[in-house]
Amino acid sequence: QVQLVESGGGLVQAGGSLRLSCAASGGTFSTYSMGWFRQAPGKKRDFVALISQSGARTYYQDSVKGRFTISRDNVLNSLYLQMNSAKPEDTAVYYCAASRSYVLLPAGSSYDYWGQGTQVTVSS
Repeated sequence: QVQLVESGGGLVQAGGSLRLSCAASGGTFSTYSMGWFRQAPGKKRDFVALISQSGARTYYQDSVKGRFTISRDNVLNSLYLQMNSAKPEDTAVYYCAASRSYVLLPAGSSYDYWGQGTQVTVSS
């Protein structure tokens, strides 16, 4: 059983930066591919960025390419999302998730464990 705890959310002005973290425990972190997902009020949950077990492969939603960077530290059992050039449409609850799959899958149903989420609000 893997436990995931997100942190780093908050309020940021448009054009600003924020770094989200996700601390994992209770499992072998390096055996899971990881993802960041987000859900805005009244909208479905969407993937934001995915990363493979080693960190060598990443995959981004088109709307965040060039602005967000996903990374991981398998020694610290942590996942990160660096958010730059934030936009009001990035406002959402952000979740980290872990999958046993070696294929990077954008569907949330492919993920086995989820964190509780952290709120990100981007003001215009």
